[in-house]
Amino acid sequence: MTSTNPIRTNRSPIERPSIDHTRINMVLLRGQVRAGPHERALPSGSQVVQFDLITEVDGSPATAPVSVTDPTSSMRGVLVEGAEVVVLGQVNRRFFRVGGRTQSRTEVVARRIVTARRRSAVARLLAEAASALDR
Repeated sequence: MTSTNPIRTNRSPIERPSIDHTRINMVLLRGQVRAGPHERALPSGSQVVQFDLITEVDGSPATAPVSVTDPTSSMRGVLVEGAEVVVLGQVNRRFFRVGGRTQSRTEVVARRIVTARRRSAVARLLAEAASALDR
C-alpha cells in the first residue's frame, strides 16, 4: 500500500501528499473550575461556555482559559465553580476586533469534559487520547 492516493481530475492525475502524523494539536488538562462558567450565544445559534481551569505547572498554580461549543448536558453538569474536571481538546488562537483594533485570545477548545471523580470516565478519556496519538 502506498502513502499517496491519486486524485482524478479533468487533467492528468495528481498525487495527494501523505498526512504527517507527527503533528497533533491535543491538550489534556486536569484542574479545578475557577469561578462560574459563563455562557453566550453566537450569531449562528450555537452556545459557547467559557471558564478558567486552575492547573499546576512545576508546583505553581496556572490558569488555562477553556471554551466549549454546544456542550452536552453531562458537560454542563460538571462545570460548576470548584469542580475538579478533566478536559480533552486542542489549543486554538482566535482573532477578533474590539474598538477598531485586532486582538487575539489563545484558549483550549474542549472536545470532552468529564468529572475527575469518575475514574471510569477519565480512563475512557485517556484511552481516547492515546488512540488519537497512535493513528
